[in-house]
Amino acid sequence: MLQVNTIRENKDYVISRLVVKNFNAAEIVGEILTIDENRRATQKELDSLLNEANQVAKQVGELMRSGKKEEANDLKNKSAALKETTRQLGDQLGQLEKQQHGLLVLLPNLPSEKVPHGKTPEDNEVMHQEGNIPVLAGEAKPHWELASALDTIDFELGVKLTGAGFPVYKGKGAKLQRALINYFLDKATAAGYREIQPPILVNEDSGFGTGQLPDKEGQMYHVGIDNLYMIPTAEVPLTNMYRDVILKADELPLKICGYTPCFRREAGSYGKDVRGLNRLHQFDKVEIVQVQHPDQSYDTLDEMVEHVASLLRSLQLPFRILKLCGGDMSFASALTFDFEVYSAAQKKWLEVSSVSNFETFQSNRMKLRFRNAEGKTQLPHTLNGSALALPRIVAALMENNQSHGEIIIPDALRSYTGFDKIS
Repeated sequence: MLQVNTIRENKDYVISRLVVKNFNAAEIVGEILTIDENRRATQKELDSLLNEANQVAKQVGELMRSGKKEEANDLKNKSAALKETTRQLGDQLGQLEKQQHGLLVLLPNLPSEKVPHGKTPEDNEVMHQEGNIPVLAGEAKPHWELASALDTIDFELGVKLTGAGFPVYKGKGAKLQRALINYFLDKATAAGYREIQPPILVNEDSGFGTGQLPDKEGQMYHVGIDNLYMIPTAEVPLTNMYRDVILKADELPLKICGYTPCFRREAGSYGKDVRGLNRLHQFDKVEIVQVQHPDQSYDTLDEMVEHVASLLRSLQLPFRILKLCGGDMSFASALTFDFEVYSAAQKKWLEVSSVSNFETFQSNRMKLRFRNAEGKTQLPHTLNGSALALPRIVAALMENNQSHGEIIIPDALRSYTGFDKIS
């Protein structure tokens, strides 16, 4: 959530930067500033009256002690009137703050100056590409056909048990999932991240803290009877561990990671792009999260991008890194890099990770602060990245490493799987 003083002091800049996200903020910003002016005037009047009420209360006490009861009673009437006026002003102030908050949560995060203009994924910038694109033999199959032939992933059974987008992993397919999770977690902990196993259901405050709520796109699964939400990513519980916390400066950076299943309704998704593992309602993912000093966060973002790149190199998957344009960024992000791996059988790039810097947007929503060298509280920057999401990694591993009906397991995974091929 943007800070009010940022909007007040940089009105035109805020409006112009949000245009990069294709968001017209002029009307909302105008309303916020009008309410803010009224709010500050009301606060000033309330503070003045509270001070006057305190002075009157002292005078009443002094008059009572000196035996001037009649004069004291007259002042008591004035004190009662002041209390009523301050009560009304307090209610008015609360309403103004509520109105202002309701508008503030509608504004996306400001995109970094590094974010390119654009409206669609086609406007994203390819920053880097590496790895050899596999050339498969004519009998090469997409992963959903391989999974069926090898009995490793059962999509139809998932439909029977739950519905489309909830696959069942079997045998070596299940072991491959577990191997990838353990491999990604081990790599994260070796890089200094502390492993956390968080809940997969969160409350409204957690969903709001990281920007998933209000759910503008209808992507969250809601458990209505308990008013809880299935997490769309481990980012939500991991980052919210520090909600309403004041950290010490020497505690930064905080580096945590965690594996969770993730749940997304994927409303509006249909067609060939949802086949097999391409788009699921439930999937597994390892997430890395950092809370960092604002002066260091963009160096940290580069470090996190390199961590994800190292995972893909170790799996010998061809990949590319994209800098997202304003129109393709998330609501809360200031700068995002997406990773895509090449799927040789489908002959297209598949997104497998997003690594983002949220600057102070999430920390402001969560009231997460740290005490700086001067002893004052300050908002830190939050960052996170998928390291990695499994479904499309599995799809690319199966398709790119198929040979005569078998799947060859990359060397880096063999100590985790316990086998070198799926046949």
